[in-house]
Amino acid sequence: MTNKKKTTIKDIANVLNISAAAVSKALHNDSRISEKTKKAVKQVAKNLNYQPNHLASALRKGKSNLVGVIVPRTNSNFFSSVIQNIEEELNKEGYNIIITQSNESYKKECNNIDTLLFTQVDGIIASMANETVNLEYYEKIKSKGIPLILFDRGENDLNVDYIGINDYDSSHMIVDHLVQQNRKRIAHIGGYKHTRIFNNRIRGYVDALKKHNLPQDNDLLIESSLTTEDGRAKMIQLLKLKDKPDAIYVAGDYAALGALQVLNEQNIKVPEEIALVGFGNEPFTAMVTPTISSVNQHSAEIGRLAATTFLEHAKKEVITQSLNKKILNADLIVRDSSKKN
Repeated sequence: MTNKKKTTIKDIANVLNISAAAVSKALHNDSRISEKTKKAVKQVAKNLNYQPNHLASALRKGKSNLVGVIVPRTNSNFFSSVIQNIEEELNKEGYNIIITQSNESYKKECNNIDTLLFTQVDGIIASMANETVNLEYYEKIKSKGIPLILFDRGENDLNVDYIGINDYDSSHMIVDHLVQQNRKRIAHIGGYKHTRIFNNRIRGYVDALKKHNLPQDNDLLIESSLTTEDGRAKMIQLLKLKDKPDAIYVAGDYAALGALQVLNEQNIKVPEEIALVGFGNEPFTAMVTPTISSVNQHSAEIGRLAATTFLEHAKKEVITQSLNKKILNADLIVRDSSKKN
């Protein structure tokens, strides 16, 4: 039967008949310990499969060199690209990251925060779950004096650093493009209004319709979870309207993919009958038929800025939370699903 008990410094000390303090100093290459003792300690540590307790070390030093990253999901190119660039920037400065995902669940997000705080992370970089309305757990991070940087999805009420794109202007850009394609009845499958970025996209959509004197029909504005399945369901809902839309602006590429599947299944020509624009520039948007027009959110730059913003806090002797917003302008990548033949 395998003994699952972890080897401790005391176990190494007992084998060598020296003090635990001497073992600790030897493992940290203390100059007061002879090379012979250091070599013996390291050999016994290897034989006993000793693993340092980083959490205990963090508690002693007050610094773990770990940064927590919370994302709604990791199977999105946007979030995986952000994570990759956060990690690259932080690794250069000796930090490692712990990645957690909420799966859009408020409860799971709260559990993630508790776990990261217990692990004594030096900072948290997060994008909120769709379900998150109560900000109590994010306030808990702030109350502990831990730097909190939000990206993509974040709330101004928290008064913390934020990195994202101009969602309001992005909606104007999309509606402007569809109007240039002679579209008159533009629908919007959006995210939930309580999430700031999706609220900004909805506001941008509504104001852009006003700008172009286009009809504002409540039937054409639908909130959703922006999953592929929800995109399918909302597309079917729109197609049941007596006066169908001639263009669909979807606030997420996965939902746009679901919408396109329904249009293809019902033999509705895209873009001839209904034009389609997504959001996020996921890799599949350039691979499906027809290819999907989408907004490039500059994920790599967002990741780098999130990391460097944390590092700015880490270099300060006193941690202060300040509203430092870095807003990037997005680009519309026009593909076959929305452009004139």
